[in-house]
Amino acid sequence: FEAWRLQGHGLVAKPLQLSLPDLKALAARSQITRHDCVEGWSAIGQWTGVPLGEVLKLAGLASNARYIVFHCADNLDGLGLYYESIDLFDAFHPQTILAYAMNGRPLEIGHGAPVRLRVERQLGYKHAKFVMRVEAAESLAPFGRGRGGFWEDRGYAWYAGI
Repeated sequence: FEAWRLQGHGLVAKPLQLSLPDLKALAARSQITRHDCVEGWSAIGQWTGVPLGEVLKLAGLASNARYIVFHCADNLDGLGLYYESIDLFDAFHPQTILAYAMNGRPLEIGHGAPVRLRVERQLGYKHAKFVMRVEAAESLAPFGRGRGGFWEDRGYAWYAGI
């Protein structure tokens, strides 16, 4: 992932382009949490990454920013590029991280490498994998079908709280 860069843009004062080493140089957080899937399974893992709030502080959110939209590299079943969103409450929650390691090892492709979102107050489909861009926005209307995420556009609830 030498050429990979996390882009931070949208309603920010300072657009970002962070490499994986750049992210790893920021203060990290590790947490052991349970992943709950809407398909009925769950698993416990240790995740390590940078708190999303710290990245957003680096970018300097505009006062009218209300949501953070995650644009991903995966094209699920040819239906379009995956995206997901959360509000600022979840974005700044201490357990919301951009994870680059799982169970003490670098994140593998099957788990969303190089970086995936971990938003522990939400069900699994909100935990976007293969994150390429993080965009601050005032409204979800311009994205997909305007419902806030790939699965939300297909009928899932935007707030998938657990």
